[in-house]
Amino acid sequence: MLIIPAIDLKDGQCVRLRQGLMDDSTVFSDDPVAMAVRWVEAGCRRLHLVDLNGAFAGEPVNGSVVTAIAAAYPDLPIQIGGGIRTLETIEHYINAGVSYVIIGTKAVKEPEFVAEACAAFPGKVIVGLDARDGLVATDGWAEVSEVRATDLARRFESDGVAAIVYTDIARDGMMQGVNVEATVAMAQASSIPVIASGGITDIQDIRALMNVAHTGICGAITGRAIYEGTLDVADAQRLCDEGVA
Repeated sequence: MLIIPAIDLKDGQCVRLRQGLMDDSTVFSDDPVAMAVRWVEAGCRRLHLVDLNGAFAGEPVNGSVVTAIAAAYPDLPIQIGGGIRTLETIEHYINAGVSYVIIGTKAVKEPEFVAEACAAFPGKVIVGLDARDGLVATDGWAEVSEVRATDLARRFESDGVAAIVYTDIARDGMMQGVNVEATVAMAQASSIPVIASGGITDIQDIRALMNVAHTGICGAITGRAIYEGTLDVADAQRLCDEGVA
């Protein structure tokens, strides 16, 4: 299981939100590239970038920062989400050196776009399913749909999606622990590997996910915990590599 540090971009800065609220953000750095260096030196093997402004705007806003991080680490797998709604945007990021693009809002509103993107960029597309009480949220979590996240996951099973990033909005940025039960339900809903996100607080959360990783959980995204020091990236990845929870 991979430990994947998150770098959330807002107005060119590295921030963390609470429950996706743009007006409840904490700035951790005004140099996102330096933050990427920190996590790479700690031993991470993938980075999770989010263009928060882009998620609300519906198009990339912090793309230059993403490009700079990808240029600094051309061999490091990087996944980017936020405002990715066209094939042109995907192509831009892939050409910039990003390994995976995360389709969120567009996947919910136009599911057929996921198949189109997967066909155009095989192995490069991740679907981001963000849920509150099991229902998918869109547009930077500003809107909650009537669609169950697990049902939507099944919809993408034959499209060639590389992974699903599953985020429990109620837990995200709140340091209240990961929603293991909901993450397992997502992993069991389809054969697509699942990356857990939202609420990871400390090494106990990593152990809890490791205990159920066999259900199809391949990674864990962590943000506030590593920024506030309640989880050590190197220790967490070492634990995963040893495979003993």
